[in-house]
Amino acid sequence: MSSGVASTKDDRFTLIAISALACILQDVLHEGLGHGVTAWLSGAHHLTMSTVALQSDIETRWIAANGTLVNLIFAALFWLLLRKPQRYRPATRYFLVLAMTGNLFTGTGYFLFSGVANFGDWEAVIRGLQPYWLWRLGLIVLGAISYYASMLLVATELKPFLGPDKGGHRIRGLSWTPYFTDGILAGVAGLLNPAGLFYVIASALPSTLGANAGLLSLPSLMRKWKQSSGDAVGPIQRSVAWIAAGAAASLLFIFVLGRGLTWSR
Repeated sequence: MSSGVASTKDDRFTLIAISALACILQDVLHEGLGHGVTAWLSGAHHLTMSTVALQSDIETRWIAANGTLVNLIFAALFWLLLRKPQRYRPATRYFLVLAMTGNLFTGTGYFLFSGVANFGDWEAVIRGLQPYWLWRLGLIVLGAISYYASMLLVATELKPFLGPDKGGHRIRGLSWTPYFTDGILAGVAGLLNPAGLFYVIASALPSTLGANAGLLSLPSLMRKWKQSSGDAVGPIQRSVAWIAAGAAASLLFIFVLGRGLTWSR
């Protein structure tokens, strides 16, 4: 924990570290537990997992779908953990909110992305289904509705973080910091991936910057909201533990997972 006089403002370095950890967790859950474990259990003999994609010698609808489904399951788990907010210090509570947010935005955002771009996991899920245009339209509608609902849910969880200022400066810092942290981390790690630059442009950046775009809109969405007097969350103080964990995880994410991990049997 920080030493000396406690600051009344959130510590920027701690926010960045927590943002990085939440981003990395969401990505590992999507590519590893979602796509990777499903592919392995489905009989794949060769897998390469990086920060931007899971490459397998077999392809099925379940492998394509389970990255998103795992994200949504874990978003629900983090939401359940937040039902007892008094258990957590501000930094831990903020991490749980971001972990829920990243998984929720990625899960719901993928429906919209694949429906509009005709690319990505859910394009693979609906490929060959007829009438194809109706399935794409269904993805777009499902994605738009579920993503907006996700934004409202995230805003509700961030409401206790509202500061006394009417300009929403605190919410802006708490929502914009993870957006830009995630974008930079995904971009840098993606440059080292074995699948090539195409996946950075077509997958890593759109899935991160696009899926998390709701974070940029939260301050305006919450502009007229008022803080709940009995549930106010204090400032996030500088924490060496969070910063060290974020730095270590980011280095592993970039230089180990970014280069790809391969399993064969």
